[in-house]
Amino acid sequence: MKHAAGIVAFIARFVVLGLAIAFVISLVWPGVGDRLRARFGLQSSTTPAASATSPVALQTESPQASAPASYADAVAKAAPSVVNIYANKVVTEQAVRMFTDPLMQQLFGGTPVGTVKRREQSLGSGVIVSADGYVLTNNHVIANSDNIQVLLYDGRVAKATLVGADEETDLAVLKIADAGNLPVIHMADPRRSRVGDVVLAIGNPLNLNQTVTMGIISALGRQLSNSSPEDFIQTDAAINLGNSGGALVNSNGDLVGINTLLIGKAANAEGIGFAIPVDTATNVLRQLIATHRVTRGWLGANYGFVPVAADSGLPAAAARGAQVTDVTPGSPAALAGIQPHDILLRLGDDDIRDPADLSRQEAALKPGKKVEVSGLRNGVPFHVLVSVIQRPPQTPTAASASSSGSDT
Repeated sequence: MKHAAGIVAFIARFVVLGLAIAFVISLVWPGVGDRLRARFGLQSSTTPAASATSPVALQTESPQASAPASYADAVAKAAPSVVNIYANKVVTEQAVRMFTDPLMQQLFGGTPVGTVKRREQSLGSGVIVSADGYVLTNNHVIANSDNIQVLLYDGRVAKATLVGADEETDLAVLKIADAGNLPVIHMADPRRSRVGDVVLAIGNPLNLNQTVTMGIISALGRQLSNSSPEDFIQTDAAINLGNSGGALVNSNGDLVGINTLLIGKAANAEGIGFAIPVDTATNVLRQLIATHRVTRGWLGANYGFVPVAADSGLPAAAARGAQVTDVTPGSPAALAGIQPHDILLRLGDDDIRDPADLSRQEAALKPGKKVEVSGLRNGVPFHVLVSVIQRPPQTPTAASASSSGSDT
């Protein structure tokens, strides 16, 4: 009996010693037990069950996409397609002869003596969009210029000519002369752009040449003017004077927009910039190349949100459709009998979501086409046939927005 008890005590001492050694090893080399069990095919079958009940285990085991440590590949892909634009124009100013007597200068200033001409240079950026030399930029970069030069990524300087411009979207198309082997930007799919996507702004801010800034897409579909159907991408990527016409690219280096406008500190804003979406830019590009102008349909009415009762508890923009706020005399809408306060619900075969949606649908119509407009007048349904005409010139969107901030 004593012999058996001695054996049990001997085994117990070795078990306790072994557990103590195992504990020390686990402190010094965490996870060694799991590695040994995996090596000898002894992985515990209860591990998944344990992880299923452990929030920590779920977080560590589920694969998560991580942001790249560098966007150098995206920049290397897109930057060669971004060019610096130097637009020169002659500016006529009033010449003034100043009095020689300081007191007379202070009292009367100077005397106009005619006009004087001087040459002024605008800085901007552009994006090469075709191998045969077409470049997208902003209209305000090259407006009224008589000489446009382009500095390419590889250091070449080329002369560019104006193909066409559209003030409403603030876009212009240039053609580079006598330059071959041009790197062309890759266009992103606009349907895949999402709020929160990382974007990079590439351009020539303050003539610093090929500067890259990073941010995210802050919002999509921003309208900067009620009179314009165009919408914009809002971003917090730093945009400065000279970035106009440059590229806004995604983390793959694909073009998502053309940088056009910054609302700056003059408007008490911080990190609010805007870019023209790539689908809008390519549509304008095709039309300017083909006809040197952009064609938009027009009905001749202005629209607002459908009013919502104050006691409904709903936001002001909750109702579908658009309410006519005023009708231009003699316009297609006036001739068709559309009146202020009419609520428009359908244009052709498409429902109207809100005033901005109606403006976009209207602009996409082909002049000369007849379209049925459906809605409500004093609660009674009505249908009228409207003849679409060419949209008359409108106030440029970027210019109107920059009045509260600053353009680029």
